[in-house]
Amino acid sequence: MKLFTTEKERKIKMEQLRPVSKLEKILFPIIVTIVVCLLLPTTAPLVGMLMLGNLFKESGVVKQLTETASNALMYIVVILLGTSVGASTSAEAFLRLSTLKIVGLGLIAFAIGTASGVLFGKLMCFVTRGKVNPLIGSAGVSAVPMAARVSQKVGAEADPTNFLLMHAMGPNVAGVIGTAVAAGVFMAIFGI
Repeated sequence: MKLFTTEKERKIKMEQLRPVSKLEKILFPIIVTIVVCLLLPTTAPLVGMLMLGNLFKESGVVKQLTETASNALMYIVVILLGTSVGASTSAEAFLRLSTLKIVGLGLIAFAIGTASGVLFGKLMCFVTRGKVNPLIGSAGVSAVPMAARVSQKVGAEADPTNFLLMHAMGPNVAGVIGTAVAAGVFMAIFGI
């Protein structure tokens, strides 16, 4: 991130975000689900569940479901997934050269994604005549919320009064939606 940006660019302060109405917060997951599922029906389970959780939270009507889904249920699912993957993978199957290649490719993909995001952020900075801090582009890799936190940290190193976290969450969430759509496309292509 520092390699592709100048100190001046990292110090760019972005304007305060406009207030978002409750109606917009409720319509967003509904519209995203409809549009994405019409374009790519195979993504319906992934995008639908992502947006259903968002709708639960924003509607404010199903507080117990929201609390359960964001706390207890999430932890239970993570434990079950981790246990099932861990129990079904032996050390001989996991500790191989092919596994290290996959991890290496993932590292390269994250590096390329971060660099590409920063470069597109620089393009946005140029187009808007300095209103967009290029660091927020790096958050588009969809590692929520860590990528946005890293954008915030690097921006705060340049200027401690710079607050980029909420601006970086935009590309972060867009990266999540894009990843779900890409996964749906791969599921359709490979017949999963």
